[in-house]
Amino acid sequence: MGQILKRLQELDPVCRGLGGTSSSQNSNGFPDLSQLPPELGLAILSHLNPTDLCLAACVWQNLANDELLWHDLCKSVWGYVSVYSHCRHAIGFSYRRMFLQLDEASLTFNGDPFEGVEYLIHYELVDDEPLEIAKFLHTAKNLLPEKKREFLDRRRDVLAHLLKLQNFERMFLPNALRQFFAEISAPNDRDGFLAEVIDRFSDQFTSCNPSLGLSKDAVFLLCYSLIMLSVDLSSPHVKNKMSKREFIKNTCRATAEVSNDLAGHLYDNIYLIGHVAPQTS
Repeated sequence: MGQILKRLQELDPVCRGLGGTSSSQNSNGFPDLSQLPPELGLAILSHLNPTDLCLAACVWQNLANDELLWHDLCKSVWGYVSVYSHCRHAIGFSYRRMFLQLDEASLTFNGDPFEGVEYLIHYELVDDEPLEIAKFLHTAKNLLPEKKREFLDRRRDVLAHLLKLQNFERMFLPNALRQFFAEISAPNDRDGFLAEVIDRFSDQFTSCNPSLGLSKDAVFLLCYSLIMLSVDLSSPHVKNKMSKREFIKNTCRATAEVSNDLAGHLYDNIYLIGHVAPQTS
């Protein structure tokens, strides 16, 4: 109860201002939520995390097990799972039980991503379709990026759908790369998987920014140039760092679609902000 009381103490001024009285407070000065209007009790409990909400259920079982609270918790962590569209009319369905299953699935995924996806499919949380799996990976907030990369390396069909879900509209190319590689760790080696990732990324980036005036091939070359520049500028083993003039010269020579100004802005972004694809494992 220590965590619950601490959280309620933070909310105590609100409770006092919204109807808490000495008759509805316990000996510790905290209101008995069962004595408050149900909507107020739910509003207070909505500030708790899943662990604290389970603790609260030991005292206020009906309130803390309310489906609305657990529905909101599920959506806050897993933005999309197939079961959301299937569960409305299921007999005996419980968002609290689903939260625990999704939490177990995420923990399993972060240990072995393939077992994690098998768990999701076995318990009918996610449909066994590439797009449905991609939507889950894209919206889940508690999955390790390096485990996503491990899974997608073998499930290129899911990778294709995942790239289509990305929104890079009006984003500067290095920032779009950072956003994507924050969701999915960049491959450790410059192998075929990295090439496919960059190829699909370039296709989606140009689709999101048709007015940019760059072809998919130009974006593809720029992505590799930015990754190599990032390594060059961030690695302590590289003593002679590439200069801005050298980068502009090499980039504009590789593709005539890139102006000197654009190449210069790209260099400045990497120099000031850092690596577009930092390794996480």
